[in-house]
Amino acid sequence: MGLLFLIALSIMIWGIMYLKGTELFKPRTLIYAVYDKVNGLVPSNSVTINGLQVGQVKSLYFSKKNPGKIIAVLYLTDTSLPIPKNSVAKIFSSDLIGSKEVAIMLGDSKEYIHDGDTLNSLTEATLTEEVNQQLAPLKKKVENLILSIDTLATVMNQVLNANTRDNLVIAIEHIKQSLQNLAHTTNTLDTLMDNQKDNLARIITNIESITSNLSKNNGQITNILTNFSNISDSLARANLPGTARQLNKTLTDVNAVIAKINSGQGSLGLLINDPNLYKEVEKTAKDLNLLLEDIKANPKKYLKVSVF
Repeated sequence: MGLLFLIALSIMIWGIMYLKGTELFKPRTLIYAVYDKVNGLVPSNSVTINGLQVGQVKSLYFSKKNPGKIIAVLYLTDTSLPIPKNSVAKIFSSDLIGSKEVAIMLGDSKEYIHDGDTLNSLTEATLTEEVNQQLAPLKKKVENLILSIDTLATVMNQVLNANTRDNLVIAIEHIKQSLQNLAHTTNTLDTLMDNQKDNLARIITNIESITSNLSKNNGQITNILTNFSNISDSLARANLPGTARQLNKTLTDVNAVIAKINSGQGSLGLLINDPNLYKEVEKTAKDLNLLLEDIKANPKKYLKVSVF
């Protein structure tokens, strides 16, 4: 009886473990993952890779070394797939009800985990957290819109007081008058254009005639411009700077001579600046003129002719 009881008990334990996905005589691997929160993850939840169940969560407990951290013990029954060391154990919702499971997202490391290693961890946001994350920007925009509406209402209340309304009426009246003046000005311009239509036509005709003449005399204009160019070249070759310098030197010399004359230097200077000498010269010139006249009148008086 005792033997049968032990056999029955062993079969029952094996069946319970099998139903839980744990096979007693199959190779297994225990790995760990550390989370800040597990969002409802409980022991016996599935552990999957690419959607295929490869184990289950064995237990959950708080870390003694890092208070507040939760350590999850993952029991892997399928060890046929090597798991890179940089893989991530992510807690996520497996259905709409909110059932949790751990999905191992494989990394690309060339080193693989062994029994007792710890994987990197990640926790998917709950539905409430995701909704809050999606609604947070919208909430902020709505709050800003409400604030803008309140500000606009305040400004409108300040603007649309009695004085402002009166000012707006006056401004609108001024705009109306301005539009009327503009319409009157437009009518005046239209009338002016009608009256001056013939003059404008003649002006346009004259402009066309001038343009035609310019076109016909294009060759002569080109010759004139060529002549101007030749004159410019001649002036450029005339060494005007040298001529100007020579003229300046001549004027400087003339100024020096005039200065000497004014100062009484030289015969001309003495003659101009000495009145007595000038009078003597003038008297000598008069006497000489008288002598010449007397010679003309009485040549025999001064010339004696002898006949041999």
